[in-house]
Amino acid sequence: MPGDPLQPVLGGDVPFDATADEIESRAEFDTHLAKRSLAGLVVLGLRLDVDPPDFTGVDVRGTVFLGCRVASDDVAIELTRGGAHVVPPFEERPYPTHPAHLYTPEDLAFGFAEAGFAGMYDTVVYQHFLDHGGATPDVREAIAQRLHDAGIDNALGKALADWSAQSGSPERHPGPGYRPGLPLLPVGIMGGHAEPRGSAAYRMAAELAWRLASQRRLIVTGGGPGVMEAANLGAYFSGRDVSELSAAIDDLTKAPDFLDHDPYTAAAIAVRGAYPARSDLAHGGLALPTWLYGHEPANLFAGQIGKYFSNAVREDSILRLSRGGIVFAPGWAGTVQEIFQAATKTFYRTDGPSGAFVFLGVEHWAQLPVEALLRPLLARSPHGDQSDLIVVTDSLDEATEALR
Repeated sequence: MPGDPLQPVLGGDVPFDATADEIESRAEFDTHLAKRSLAGLVVLGLRLDVDPPDFTGVDVRGTVFLGCRVASDDVAIELTRGGAHVVPPFEERPYPTHPAHLYTPEDLAFGFAEAGFAGMYDTVVYQHFLDHGGATPDVREAIAQRLHDAGIDNALGKALADWSAQSGSPERHPGPGYRPGLPLLPVGIMGGHAEPRGSAAYRMAAELAWRLASQRRLIVTGGGPGVMEAANLGAYFSGRDVSELSAAIDDLTKAPDFLDHDPYTAAAIAVRGAYPARSDLAHGGLALPTWLYGHEPANLFAGQIGKYFSNAVREDSILRLSRGGIVFAPGWAGTVQEIFQAATKTFYRTDGPSGAFVFLGVEHWAQLPVEALLRPLLARSPHGDQSDLIVVTDSLDEATEALR
């Protein structure tokens, strides 16, 4: 079933091979199997009970089979006897405990056409999360969730390594923003999850993301609705004229409130259908949402999605990746929390030098003493005065220039 994240990738035109020691597809697996050696490799989440491979004479010393289904217990025993480590998938979970890839919008929305918001994959997993203790699951569920999130971490690292290599290639990405031999640093865009579609803040975030993604910048968001959706939407349209982005936002305003789950999701799917694009980082950027906030509909405009159970891991990952600067569109408690988390990383250079802190919406940020607190704080950084990183503006031109 295309789009179903519980089905393995059983091959394709170009087997995914970002790492030499990990196998993520059946096509890649079969290439190694033909050489009669899987020694030292990690095989991630494959359905080896479908068209079962013949392991006779295959070297499996040190091979790790993570979450793979094999034809029988006898096969698992023989692999173990041959020196392999077999970690079976957790049964009776609606999510893969060893995902080999990031999710796509099609994955999260799988089932919507037949069963609506309540029956789509993203919601089914969220309901399971709630039914098993939410943020305080029992030990078995906690282990399964941690394994899932470790798989997402691994897949994220591979996807970003691949993007980083490509972003430095003039053949792949000619034009503004290209720096020979250097990857373009990702830009985070954050803001209120409740910002309605079509609002001034929504349109501003979408157009800024469109500008940045058109300059080959990777847009990173928290994967929720509101400003986060707007940012991924802008990146999704980066290969099109800005007038088409504006028209798409007009279409989305027919279902402006994310609490109206079914029409909200249907509107996003309709826009994707009217303006198709590949599901990759170059078309929509990256989103890192969490099932802790699973009541929020999935953001279906990100190119790839690393959805976590752990919000703490997710929050740190967003900020760690956004080294090219962070845009803070209007938002309240959650956004302010992220501002000071980011400021801590910048103050100590936890993840290296930081890009600009761009606050979009002068009137909104005048209501909160964020700038008054940040400037003296960042001025006292042990790595020198960092207060010049702060930009408060209503100008998309100024924001774009600050993030160059």
